[in-house]
Amino acid sequence: MSKANRTSETGQAPAFETSLKELEEIVIRLESGELPLEDALNEFERGIQLARQGQKTLQQAEQRVQILLNHDAQSPLDEFSPDAE
Repeated sequence: MSKANRTSETGQAPAFETSLKELEEIVIRLESGELPLEDALNEFERGIQLARQGQKTLQQAEQRVQILLNHDAQSPLDEFSPDAE
């Protein structure tokens, strides 16, 4: 798997949808049982990274929704800034 698959051209983490697709592909490869042990461990490690990244993205989205729902309709929206990695 090339580094291009792991980060976007700007050096940031790939989009949620891209990460989810990559994670699904990793699961398929791991479930096949055809990978040598070292490759399977590398794939598993990458899968854990993607799962954690996805979880963080979903938590940030949930936070944004809560911010929007907790303010009354007449109040201005606060600027959202995600946690630094």
